[in-house]
Amino acid sequence: MENILEHSHFITQSEVNKFLIATLLCGLIGLEREFRSKQAGLKTMIMIGLGSALFTILSIKIGLSSHDRIASNIVTGIGFLGAGVIFKEENQVRGLTTACVIWIVAAIGMAVGSGFYEQAIGVTAVVLLALLIFPYLEEFADKRFTKRVYKIVKKYENESLENYEDYLKTSKLKLTRGKQELANGIISGTWTAVGSPENHKKFVDKMLSDAKIIAFDF
Repeated sequence: MENILEHSHFITQSEVNKFLIATLLCGLIGLEREFRSKQAGLKTMIMIGLGSALFTILSIKIGLSSHDRIASNIVTGIGFLGAGVIFKEENQVRGLTTACVIWIVAAIGMAVGSGFYEQAIGVTAVVLLALLIFPYLEEFADKRFTKRVYKIVKKYENESLENYEDYLKTSKLKLTRGKQELANGIISGTWTAVGSPENHKKFVDKMLSDAKIIAFDF
């Protein structure tokens, strides 16, 4: 009976263990994604991890002379899957973190399928720490280094837009001047400003109360 079960066409205890470990490790990452209501959650991460583990196992079994014949294509295929969760919203690109997590979950599945359990567990621990701790660090940084792009449009009255740059500076915002344009009696300018949300609010409130401004993007 044991000889039959150990036949290459039957699942072995070692392979069962690999599937269970892949489910556990990728499921832990999926739980974190599910908790944050991300596009790719628990079910998706488990499926990716199991699929990568299975493809790796099959690659070892089928590709006797070239074990990377199937496994190498996982990297290419997972790239298309990750691209599906990246999208642009207004002037921001979202989904990059989720795409990276999908990519690394596939790598974890491959590591488990190849029998490199220590590497898979170690990387899973690092990924979980990063996903759990980094959002708080990012929030801390955003409170002090929030970046916004401003555009001011007003009627040209023989003066530049340097006064508005002074407003940005007095609001304690570090700025980078963008495009300045004068056409048909209308002058416009853009700036990229970095600072705390409170300082951004002071500047926005001041601009909204300026009757000379025709249009203000913020």
